[in-house]
This record gives sequence, C-alpha cells and structure tokens, in this order.
Amino acid sequence: MPSTFKHTGVIVAIKGDMLKVKITQTSACATCSVKEACHVSEQKEKCIDIPFDKSKSHYRIGDTVTVTGKSSTGLKAVALAFIIPFCILMAVLALCLHLAPGKEAEAALISIACLIPYYIGLYAIRKKLSRIFIFELEN
Repeated sequence: MPSTFKHTGVIVAIKGDMLKVKITQTSACATCSVKEACHVSEQKEKCIDIPFDKSKSHYRIGDTVTVTGKSSTGLKAVALAFIIPFCILMAVLALCLHLAPGKEAEAALISIACLIPYYIGLYAIRKKLSRIFIFELEN
C-alpha cells in the first residue's frame, strides 16, 4: 500500500462536483511550545480543489474534512517544480560558460531565461497535471 499524507481542512466553497478546501500547511516546528518566541515556525494557508461525487456525499461549506494524497505525487511535484528546472538552469549555464568563457553575467541571464519556456510549458499542460496530482477526501 502506498504511503499517504493527510491534512485537515475546511470546505470554503462548493462548485459543481468540486470542493475548494482550505488547509493549513505548517512547518515541522509549528507544534513547538515556544514557537511564539522563536519566530522560525511558519504556517501557510492553501486552497485546493478536490473532486467529489455529489450523489454519495453531503458536504457543506464550513465542514471539517481530512484531505489525503499519495506521497509519490508529492515527489513528482517537487521534481517538476524544483529538480528539473535546477537541472535545466545548470546545464544551460555550463553550456554558455563553455561556449563563451568570461561572460558569466550573460550566461546567468540566458540560463534563467531558459526557464521561462519550461514554466510556460507546465502552465500549458496544467489540466493534464491536475489529473496526475489528485487529492481525495478520507471517509
């Protein structure tokens, strides 16, 4: 059985067969008893869309729900958002520095600019990605 992660959230909107759930993402030290004095801990609120079957469920705005997802999808998201762009950046930077030694500033700008088509491509396939990164409600 694949490992999963869970977050507790609150339903903030219902649109057709999609629930918009607000979850609070906390850092590892958010439950520490001295977090107010430390100022290192952070919390972020995120809204995610979750498909549901209207005929089998009776959710209302304000209900508390548990959202689950597979850990493997989290790893895919990290790869798409951070690892692949980093590899592109470093490969283009190395190529530019090899082709034009001594022009570090131009090489850096070109390598950063090469990320623009990558993120435009991710945006273009966002509907396909939304079928891969699926969250579910725990029963």
